[in-house]
Amino acid sequence: MKTWKKVLLITGGGLLLLILVAVGIHQSNKGLVTVQTGKPQRQDLASVVSASGEIKPKTYVNIGANAFGKITRLYVKEGDRVKKGQLLAQLENVQSSADVAATKASLEASRTDALAAEANENTAKADLNRAKADAEKSRLDWDRAQGLFKDALISRAEYETRKATWQTSEAGLAQAEARLAQAKAQVDSAQGHVVQTDATLTRASDVLQKTVYAAPYAGVITNLPVREGETVVIGIQNAPGSTLMTLADMSIITAEVKVDETDIVNVKLGQPADVTIDAIPKKVFHAVVSEIGNNAIVRSTGVATSQSASASQEAKDFKVVVTLSDPPEDLRPGLSTTAKITTATRSNVVTIPIQALTVRQQSDLEAAASENGSVQAAAPQKDASKDRKNDEVQGVFVIRNKKSEFVPVQTGIAGTTDIEVLSGLKEGDEIVTGSYKVLRTMKPGTSVKVDNSAPKKEEGS
Repeated sequence: MKTWKKVLLITGGGLLLLILVAVGIHQSNKGLVTVQTGKPQRQDLASVVSASGEIKPKTYVNIGANAFGKITRLYVKEGDRVKKGQLLAQLENVQSSADVAATKASLEASRTDALAAEANENTAKADLNRAKADAEKSRLDWDRAQGLFKDALISRAEYETRKATWQTSEAGLAQAEARLAQAKAQVDSAQGHVVQTDATLTRASDVLQKTVYAAPYAGVITNLPVREGETVVIGIQNAPGSTLMTLADMSIITAEVKVDETDIVNVKLGQPADVTIDAIPKKVFHAVVSEIGNNAIVRSTGVATSQSASASQEAKDFKVVVTLSDPPEDLRPGLSTTAKITTATRSNVVTIPIQALTVRQQSDLEAAASENGSVQAAAPQKDASKDRKNDEVQGVFVIRNKKSEFVPVQTGIAGTTDIEVLSGLKEGDEIVTGSYKVLRTMKPGTSVKVDNSAPKKEEGS
């Protein structure tokens, strides 16, 4: 055989061998799924609920108008720190001051009348005592005259004179008693006028006092929507009154946040929280949950469900207040804030990435087990109902013999990226952690290829 024929045969054989090898590799890779894997790890885990809201002082008051009138003086400006009892504002008080002065004068006159009535009563008492003495003396003379007249020792004229004197003294005694009763009535009337005028003075003084506004406690003026010369009005049934200013006690600062209804069940009083404020970046403030709202708030309207006439299927939040333990001095109410509340902690527990956790229906697992030749899964229990087959099973895919195996797991608390595994896995198991598309469609028994290299970014992503 010629040389060129030998070369041609050798080349053709090599090409045929390469084609057979390529076909074999292709057939072996058919149905193979590339996955990323990881292993359960032991670590400390914390479950955190994040919510946004705003900074608010724990104690603040909107000082509203207690009287109708014009503001004649404002003693403070927004941002001022005031002490308890310090004057804040003054309304016009010409009429109320005049009413107080007039009522005070009337009260003094009533008290003078009361003193005069008491003096008249004392005079009437003295007159009554004198009348009693005269009546007693006249009675004794009359008794003596009766005996003497029987013995004919005095004349009838003297007898009748003593009798008239006795009767006159008795009449004088009755008159003195009547004058005393009248004097007592005048005293009671005068004292009643004093009480009435004093009550009128209290009312007038209260009206005058409501034209002056003092700080109920020490704090900071956080809002001052009025100016000197403006007229303020008091509130009525369907219309709120004028607000002069807002006084806040900045010694205790809170963050009022709204927690989603799905997370509120895990929030408890006393739980720690980390608060970040948009105006103060890169700084975290420690806080404690101090108040949890019991009424849901519709997220779109901000109205409590108890104030709504109809039921709503919209998303709802609950108000949660956390008290800052180390607030800065220059903090202002209304600043946007975010609170991360630690609802649970675990030490040295087995964890897996949350992305590795997936859910499958019981019927799908039984069907996959039947395809893979699992006698136990291929023959489901006779009493298994349709509802049981539709039950969802939570678990992860574990790599065993280069194939995926679905393992149900029981989980505990969830952290930011990891979740606690209570049962179902061991620390040495290799679990599928990605990609999301693979986890969503993977079936038990699928042949897998592990590729834990960093995924390449797609163009345009």
